[in-house]
Amino acid sequence: MDTLILGVPLVVCLAGALALYMAWSIGANDVANAMGTSVGSGALTMRRAVIVAAVFELSGAYLAGGHVTDTVRKGILDLSLLNRDLVIAGMLGSLASAATLLLLATRIGLPVSTTHSIVGAIVGFGAVGLGLEAVQWTKVMQIVMSWFTSPLLGGLLAFLIFRLVHRLILDRSDPVAAARRWGPWFFCFVISVIGLVTFFKGLKNLHLDLALPQALAAAATLGLMGAVVGHFFLRRVHMGEGERPLQKVERVFAVLQVLTACAVAFAHGSNDVANAIGPLAAIVHMSSGADIMSKAPVEPWMLLIGGCGIVLGLTTWGYRVMETVGKKITELTPSRGFAAELAAALTIVLASRMGIPVSTTHILVGSVLGVGLARGIGAIDLRVVGSIMVSWLATLPLAAALSIFFYYFFKGLLAG
Repeated sequence: MDTLILGVPLVVCLAGALALYMAWSIGANDVANAMGTSVGSGALTMRRAVIVAAVFELSGAYLAGGHVTDTVRKGILDLSLLNRDLVIAGMLGSLASAATLLLLATRIGLPVSTTHSIVGAIVGFGAVGLGLEAVQWTKVMQIVMSWFTSPLLGGLLAFLIFRLVHRLILDRSDPVAAARRWGPWFFCFVISVIGLVTFFKGLKNLHLDLALPQALAAAATLGLMGAVVGHFFLRRVHMGEGERPLQKVERVFAVLQVLTACAVAFAHGSNDVANAIGPLAAIVHMSSGADIMSKAPVEPWMLLIGGCGIVLGLTTWGYRVMETVGKKITELTPSRGFAAELAAALTIVLASRMGIPVSTTHILVGSVLGVGLARGIGAIDLRVVGSIMVSWLATLPLAAALSIFFYYFFKGLLAG
């Protein structure tokens, strides 16, 4: 462990490389979820979606990423039983196993949870390094329960929002006039939700500690400003020659959908980058001889590794999962995509305030399913949904198994 490469300890070099690998895998798999519906609905081209997501993910990761992290994240293991060598080998193994699992899932276009991948990896090395009794199984069961709560809540909200959009606008005899009447209120609501997502999720790592009444007041203020902008925007909606009314209305929802997707991407970048740089920070912290029970500081260069890795993964392989979420589950239009994105953002807000452990991936997929179910079960490709569900169930055990292999590999390497 004392070996140096250009003056940097070997273990830190390994951790940095694996953190970049993990961030690349997160960008390829998880980030694609936020923009998948925008691509599937036609609100954004694949190229533009990559650019928009890259900007907001990198901004979220670098500007609002956590400045400290737990030595072993998520409270999965009993910290009193850990030792420094086990944590270092285990974190290296966790990065390698979670990133490899995400890579395999991305290769076949399946969206899986990066958080659950890293949790499964921690369970794996903890179980073999310390014994099954060291694993906090109650915490693990909370994660398992989120497999059901995340998509159900997102799907229910998406179903209700989509039905509301149809009732108020799309099913009217003059949808353009209905959009002008109700559109400003949709802008108000969307901007308010974006504000709450930013306050509760996107900026929580900055520890602004905004109280609920203050956050609601700030979000409402933003929403009213959004309503004014929406009013003037909708005044400019005119029928083009040869263009149907619904096409004009869908263009309005495309704007709303992209706005919501940007908020989800920013929140994702600020939070899920910790799945890549959290273990890196822990390894650097432990290798310096720090107390295992203390918080590990996150340096700016770590956030840069995480942010750049996420953008790199998104630009290279992100299209694979985007196609699954945006096109293969159900056919999306901007209004349907808007309902899914808004439902996902609302679910993130509710879960953040209630302390429910949820997965952004599961929420977004559930929201897309909810929109599809609003049109009937025949609108959903059940074969694709079945494959996604199987991948979710397999995430924890597969990550744990891979982690055991990599744990022993790195343990032997560092000991040698």
